[in-house]
Amino acid sequence: MSGARALLRSLYFGDDRRARRFRYGLVVFDLLTIGLFILSASVGDAGWIVPVDFALGVVLAVELAARLYAGNHPLRHLLSLSTAADLVVIGSLLLPALTDNLGFLRVVRALRLLRSYHLLRDLRSDSPWFRRYEDVIQGTLNLTVFIFVVTSLVYVSQNDVNPQIAGYIDALYFTITTLTTTGFGDITLVGPGGRLISVVIMVVGVALFLRLLQAVFRPNKIRFECPDCALQIHDIDAVHCKHCGRILAIPDEGAN
Repeated sequence: MSGARALLRSLYFGDDRRARRFRYGLVVFDLLTIGLFILSASVGDAGWIVPVDFALGVVLAVELAARLYAGNHPLRHLLSLSTAADLVVIGSLLLPALTDNLGFLRVVRALRLLRSYHLLRDLRSDSPWFRRYEDVIQGTLNLTVFIFVVTSLVYVSQNDVNPQIAGYIDALYFTITTLTTTGFGDITLVGPGGRLISVVIMVVGVALFLRLLQAVFRPNKIRFECPDCALQIHDIDAVHCKHCGRILAIPDEGAN
């Protein structure tokens, strides 16, 4: 194994303090890219956006190549959903002609924030607070990404043809009012495509939105290690471990 590959593998998959700092640094970097995405959405067609996007796309491409090079099975990682999301992001950044159409899909990079096994292991080890609220944190992340992706779809499809969707905030407003079934009616999507998107949001999105909200505010599982078989996830009102049958003494505030 070459020295460069060994170094990358130790950073991406190692257990020492340097590797953990590197992976936390990647999380911070991902958060900054999402922040830049939101900023660029609010400033419109500023001249600095295209060169900054291109530079960011190069950095993300290099990081993706390094991650694939460090892995044991590069082809398997290349075909994963997280890699596909990264490729969409990189394409939207490197191809200026597609910036207006795909730029808002950069937020799908947020899917990687808490999906890395090694990152989850680091957070569970380093943060008692994360161990306690892990399901809520992941539910919040999933909900946020879902809202941004649906909003992106509305914006991309309507911005050029619908005067009511003049900016990203308008698309976000329509998305939230539709998902929450509030439906003020002051903004509507136009054309057959717009109506079809509205139907999809109402039929599929509302159900998924409510499930994600439930995962955030009322998780239906609890983390408690079974003393016998070490099963970690149980129903909130579980009395017995579903794996080995042991009686569990899960702390309960009596709300259920």
